[in-house]
Amino acid sequence: MKKIFIGSLPASANEEDLQSLFSEFGTVRSCKLVMDVFSGQCKGFGFIEMEGHEARAAIAGLNGKDFNGKPMKVNFESPKPGRGRR
Repeated sequence: MKKIFIGSLPASANEEDLQSLFSEFGTVRSCKLVMDVFSGQCKGFGFIEMEGHEARAAIAGLNGKDFNGKPMKVNFESPKPGRGRR
């Protein structure tokens, strides 16, 4: 299972639209958008989990693709440097 980072999403993005878009490349195991607590709108990024070969196909097919007026950034999740356990 691979976790995919999706960035540069519009505030109007929702999980159903994103899951539908990624399901063209395979089975979406989970979909989670990061939402603003106060406004309830998308903060501009989220994560999707898919099988390895399906994830690679989705990244190749969707990175830079227009989604509700903004080009998406789609790549494998990478841990932030310096964000280890305390």
